[in-house]
Amino acid sequence: MTSTPAATAEKDQQRPLADILEEEIVLGYLLPRERLVEEEVALRWSVKRHVARDAILTLERIGLVDRVPNKGAVVRMLGAADVEQIYSVREVLETLAAEQIPLPAAPDLIARLMDIQTQHSAAVAAGDPRKAFRANIAFHDMLFASCGNPHLADAIRGFEQKVHGIRSITAADPALLAQARDEHLAMIAALRAGDRDGLVALCRRHLIPARTAYVAALKRRGLA
Repeated sequence: MTSTPAATAEKDQQRPLADILEEEIVLGYLLPRERLVEEEVALRWSVKRHVARDAILTLERIGLVDRVPNKGAVVRMLGAADVEQIYSVREVLETLAAEQIPLPAAPDLIARLMDIQTQHSAAVAAGDPRKAFRANIAFHDMLFASCGNPHLADAIRGFEQKVHGIRSITAADPALLAQARDEHLAMIAALRAGDRDGLVALCRRHLIPARTAYVAALKRRGLA
């Protein structure tokens, strides 16, 4: 497990270690099938071993880490079938939420989404995938929470986390980051205009790039 300049900066912010490791997986610093050894994690992040253990267990609970006999904790490697199945569930959940958001959206929701999107757009322009990832998550959390069903919003967040590992293929791709930015702005426009069909279609289309890129990468490596 190698250290990165970005990782060093994150440590100083005293954020939960599980959140930092989750970002490391998304950004490809921790790769599928890579071992997460408690002692190494604790040393790298200057934390007690029990803190490292708890962080790894958190990642295991949300589906980003597997326990492999005689190997310990490893970053989960999703197969093509797993990805297709998870994304099919995500499509159902996220379009259902989009169908339930009150339209036209309240000005306060539009303002909060625009504030988040300003951060996301700035991160994309600066080529900062870590900040773009955080803003992207915040945007989706705010959008789907507005459906008024917290159980549905929680389910969406859980299934989104399950496929964080596949996003290392696309997380730093400038073209795909720009596409996500443009789709977020289009979602805000649909919310403001009360365009239900447009919003649902955008939410569905927003899921395609990461899934497609990951499955294509598996096929190139003969793993699909």
